[in-house]
Amino acid sequence: MEDKVRVVIAEDSVLLREGLTRLLTDRGHEVVAGVGDAQALLKTIDELGAEGSLPDVVVADVRMPPTHTDEGVRAAVLLRQTHPQVGVLVLSQYVEEQYAVELLAGETRGVGYLLKDRVAEVREFVDAVARVARGGTALDPEVVAQLLGRSRKQDVLAVLTPREREVLELMAEGRTNAAIARRLVVSDGAVEKHVSNIFQKLGLSPSDGGHRRVLAVLTYLNS
Repeated sequence: MEDKVRVVIAEDSVLLREGLTRLLTDRGHEVVAGVGDAQALLKTIDELGAEGSLPDVVVADVRMPPTHTDEGVRAAVLLRQTHPQVGVLVLSQYVEEQYAVELLAGETRGVGYLLKDRVAEVREFVDAVARVARGGTALDPEVVAQLLGRSRKQDVLAVLTPREREVLELMAEGRTNAAIARRLVVSDGAVEKHVSNIFQKLGLSPSDGGHRRVLAVLTYLNS
């Protein structure tokens, strides 16, 4: 299929790893490798890179052996530095703000952070994998809520209206203007106006290109 993406899955739970593989392959995507720890992930990506067959995206658990602390997210951050063309989507049992910030602090293309519960929403999960593979973003609503909560404390977004903040949260989840319009039951034109106002109020110029959608929600990181 034209929209097929190539995926490497890093998850120490064999049951979950096989489940993710089935979800993705049933929808026409290709899982080129599945590994159970961060070292195996890094080795696999290096080997695929040497063969000239890097995947489009890596789906990795935040916590993996041997210590089950931050091996997965550390590997994800390293991959974004060494193989920036590969999208990275990390899965976590719950929102770990420190890890989310570290993952999002650099390049804003091709990155995602979802809670594992979101996998149950099969269509949204598979769409998120494909979106990150193509250079987009996919942030879990709970992650967005916590990060925006932190930014409000720093008063970075005080210039935005309540509706603009609502639009910003949906933007951060990776939703298009049309999807936001449907969610808020408003016209596409109204959403475009809100988005334009957000960019202007946060000082994001047209020269920032398509990254403005992500930079808008990550502005607080530089405060």
